[in-house]
Amino acid sequence: MPLVEETTLQRDPPLTVPVVIIGNGPSGICLSYMLSGYMPYLSPDAVHPNSVLHNKLEEGRHLSIPEQDLEYLSEGLEGRSANPVAVLFDTLLHPNADFGYDYPSVLQWKLEQQHYIPHIVLGRGPPGGAWHDMEGSMLTLSLGDWMELPGLKFKDWVLGKRRNIKTDRATPAEVASYYKHYVKVMGLQRNFIDNTYITSVTRLYREQEESESQENEEVSPEPPQIQKENDQSVLIKKNWEIQGYQRAADGSHQPFCLFAENVALATGTFDEPARLEVNGEDLPYVLHSVTAFESAVSQAKFSGTVDPVLIVGAGLTAADAVLCAYNNNIPVIHAFRRRVNDPSLIFKQLPKKLYPEYHKVHRMMCTQSYATASTLQPPYTSFPEHCVHSLKPDMKCVLQSTCGLKKVLKISMALVLIGSHPNLSFLKEQGRSLGHHHNHPITCKGNPVEIDPYTYEASKEPNLFALGPLVGDNFIRFLKGGALAITRCVAMRKKKRHRIVESDGGDGVS
Repeated sequence: MPLVEETTLQRDPPLTVPVVIIGNGPSGICLSYMLSGYMPYLSPDAVHPNSVLHNKLEEGRHLSIPEQDLEYLSEGLEGRSANPVAVLFDTLLHPNADFGYDYPSVLQWKLEQQHYIPHIVLGRGPPGGAWHDMEGSMLTLSLGDWMELPGLKFKDWVLGKRRNIKTDRATPAEVASYYKHYVKVMGLQRNFIDNTYITSVTRLYREQEESESQENEEVSPEPPQIQKENDQSVLIKKNWEIQGYQRAADGSHQPFCLFAENVALATGTFDEPARLEVNGEDLPYVLHSVTAFESAVSQAKFSGTVDPVLIVGAGLTAADAVLCAYNNNIPVIHAFRRRVNDPSLIFKQLPKKLYPEYHKVHRMMCTQSYATASTLQPPYTSFPEHCVHSLKPDMKCVLQSTCGLKKVLKISMALVLIGSHPNLSFLKEQGRSLGHHHNHPITCKGNPVEIDPYTYEASKEPNLFALGPLVGDNFIRFLKGGALAITRCVAMRKKKRHRIVESDGGDGVS
């Protein structure tokens, strides 16, 4: 990230907003949608197939979902997310989807301007986040209704984009275009600021003495180490300060600074590809993205007889690379650490009807050596329970099994696709204190941000929220639950402050 002068000050006083959302992908878009006053209610004639949940919904039919007890509604539900509100909201939007049913949503959405909460969404590019970085992908994604956001069905939108639809598939470019269009059609543009880069997010503190209504306090960036009992003044947490810059069309940088009562992290986890940290990983023939591989394929770099491509990883991105190589007659060596029957493999979590191609890759992994009778089809060889020991300048890789045996293989390219990490460099110590494992990097699988399961507020940092992959919800169908929980939490606290003001006769702090 280019460096800017952090000391540059704006002439006008910094802006203070109730919520600043960092990240404009589907997580940030969905949160903006709900903060803008779009409220979900149980549809008048809707009957949820889960009778217990339906009876609970009937009890609060006159209330919107954010006005109800999310813990009560979530109780007893099971799904493919560890976050109960994510499971609840997915169950309301896609009843019994994991059982192969295509039931309609039981919710209807109403725009209620009185519930609008001012907020700003900051993103590096146009709305859609990392999906725009995948626009060149030749691969398709299993879609169903799971990629869409509330209020605009993807199938209805895509009907106006394609001349004929023969399959329920979509390219990443279509998905990116859908999210960008969604922001426009839902009237959310006023909340979005594109081409912004965050350099720091810090908590401010102020000294509180006798009066709580002082508005022009001195601020200090660091809290005290020790608080004496006989000290009449205390330091209390104040707003967040967000600093960064906006990149103009001419490449220049315009620094900015603003304050926020609440910050929501919606950055996703696609900023930094995970690395093997082995010798030779920085050699020119080693890549860390499917897009780069597809570019090499489109440039016919694998025409004729070539050595196999080494693909490292057992996730969906690695599977995409296997499919790309397979469909282009490129031989593959597929290495991954896990056992082929490991229950934590992502393939175990995907319905076969919706994701047949990924299940095909899993079958290939289990077969270990896979080729059809046709000589036009490339050979495929998997090495389960193997890791990369090193990569050599002469384009040879050394694989090592769990029992220590090594194999030296000649390859034409290496694709390291073992996941990615979020870029939280704008937080103190890159947010290491926020995870379930203290002082470890935040990752979507091994160490997500630790949150209150019903508010999505960081357990170790009040008024800091996280949603989407940062809390382990990697599928778009589940990130919407985070938007619901955060919206409810912010709205309830706003109501509580207003009640305090009213009880004080208007003299309190609003």
